Amino acid sequence: MTSLLLTLSALVTASALAAPAAGAAPQTGRQAAVPAGWEAVDGDELAAMGGERSSAAANGAPSAADEPSLIAMQSVRNGNYVAAEVSYAAPHTGVLRARSADVGGWESFAFEWDETTQTYALRSAANGRYVAVEKNFTGSARNVLRARSTGVGGWERFVLYHHEGLDRWALQSTLNGLFVTMENDYTGTLRYVLRARSADITGSWEEFNLYGLDA
Repeated sequence: MTSLLLTLSALVTASALAAPAAGAAPQTGRQAAVPAGWEAVDGDELAAMGGERSSAAANGAPSAADEPSLIAMQSVRNGNYVAAEVSYAAPHTGVLRARSADVGGWESFAFEWDETTQTYALRSAANGRYVAVEKNFTGSARNVLRARSTGVGGWERFVLYHHEGLDRWALQSTLNGLFVTMENDYTGTLRYVLRARSADITGSWEEFNLYGLDA
């Protein structure tokens, strides 16, 4: 089988990761109803699609041989790659936004599987922090995703879904049971921000392409 790991230079012309085998839905206790055609993906399935684990991260970021391969997320809605805004000022330092045309360290994430909870934690290669859902934020920033945590708890856990027919992916927060959406209609510094706020996968706002990165 041909490896699905991609070089950074070939990323924009390569196809998305191939479909996984159907997996059993994790028992998170706070899941929204999953639309027909979507299946949860476990760690073995994602590792098989990504090929061998990488010994180096994109743009020279620290990595170990036993760490998960890095993955880039591309919004289906606007075609941009998701970046961690590590240079943003507090309280939005590290927010995830689908705003990049190319992939580098800011657009690279490790998907770390936890067998006990049957969930993933997402770790940004930009700052080494885990992505959390900011449930206590208010207004338009409520439930935004931020790479800001040094450890993993309920705020940092996600279920990963794949739709074989569409060959697209979706993320669901176990903190509030909602799916991650790219806020295409926002303005200002939070335009294209990722938020866990949808009770359903309604279309391209909640859908992403995933690409394995071979640095």
